[in-house]
Amino acid sequence: MFDMSWGEVMLIGGVALIVIGPKDLPKALRTVGQMTAKLKRMAGEFQAQFSEAMREAELDEVRREVDGINRSVSTGTSFNPIQSIRDEIKGAIDRPAAPPPSNETLAAATAQLQAEAAATPALPPKSAAESAPESTPDAAAAPAAASAAVPHPAAAGSATSNPDAPPAAAPPITGQTP
Repeated sequence: MFDMSWGEVMLIGGVALIVIGPKDLPKALRTVGQMTAKLKRMAGEFQAQFSEAMREAELDEVRREVDGINRSVSTGTSFNPIQSIRDEIKGAIDRPAAPPPSNETLAAATAQLQAEAAATPALPPKSAAESAPESTPDAAAAPAAASAAVPHPAAAGSATSNPDAPPAAAPPITGQTP
């Protein structure tokens, strides 16, 4: 507390022993201890009162803020989100729609589009083979091969000479293994 070393405390104790005397030294130390305890209690009470005053000041400030908010809410319009949404929808419905564009506006827009179309070079049209998506040779040949490999049911009966023979198995579909 006072930042004294043990040597300083021993020096003070030796001087007190010589000045006060060995007979009255315990009584003097008891009195010093009691006075120190009283000072500590008084400092604690002061600190508690100071903290209490600070809390009250903060509470008063918070109370003032809450009262200000309550006053602003009570004097203003009430907050009703459903009513505000309802009013917005009614306003959107009641508002007249934008007038249709005039003939002059349409003619000007058409002329501008035609001028832009004339300014851009035209691309040559694609042939049917170019416009078809690219495919693998197997995929392109598969439909033709499948239709040629499967005979018509009427032709299948006349092609077989033995009516008791089991029907021929269908050829596998291209791209799949049997």
